Amino acid sequence: MWNLKGEHLKTLSGHSSVVWSVAFSPDGKTIATGSADNTVRLWNLNGQQLKTLSGHSDSVRSVAFSPDGKTIASASDDKTVRLWNLNGQQLKTLSGHSSLVWSVAFSPDGKTIATGSADNTVRLWNLKGEQLKTLSGHSSYVTSVAFSPDGKTIASASDDKTVRLWNLDLDDLLARGCAWVHDYLKNNPNVQDGDRKLCDDVGSRR
Repeated sequence: MWNLKGEHLKTLSGHSSVVWSVAFSPDGKTIATGSADNTVRLWNLNGQQLKTLSGHSDSVRSVAFSPDGKTIASASDDKTVRLWNLNGQQLKTLSGHSSLVWSVAFSPDGKTIATGSADNTVRLWNLKGEQLKTLSGHSSYVTSVAFSPDGKTIASASDDKTVRLWNLDLDDLLARGCAWVHDYLKNNPNVQDGDRKLCDDVGSRR
């Protein structure tokens, strides 16, 4: 730990292998670390170890706190993401990726989790551990994921040398889709009369 003057404050020692990831809790009082020793460890600002979260069977690549600070997510080479409370109890296991998981992030409202994997996908999950969406498009490992502050966009970084932005604003997607098919719905003689009005109230839904 360092201050903004570059002065060394504390050293957190306890992991037995490479430390891949570190994150502060939202209140700034707790630090989570993920390591190739297969554990997540929690520390206070004095550098004292508070808890060891054990359960992963391979390296922990990424750790993240939920916005309310009550849940920790850990992404691992064992192809899973695990959710924990601050007492070190495992809450859920998110299983679905077919290769190691490089990165994990919570949405700003804390209701959605994004994961990036060496299976080239980004996946979205709820807090129950249910998979909501698979975002495919990268041609190599997805090494990092992040939500925009409004939670409507996800950025994913990849070994394919690109960053991709994904739109999670369903109202916006609907409006764009309706704009695209507007002329077709209005002018194509093969469209049934009832279908011509499918997008008529889209603007009022937004």
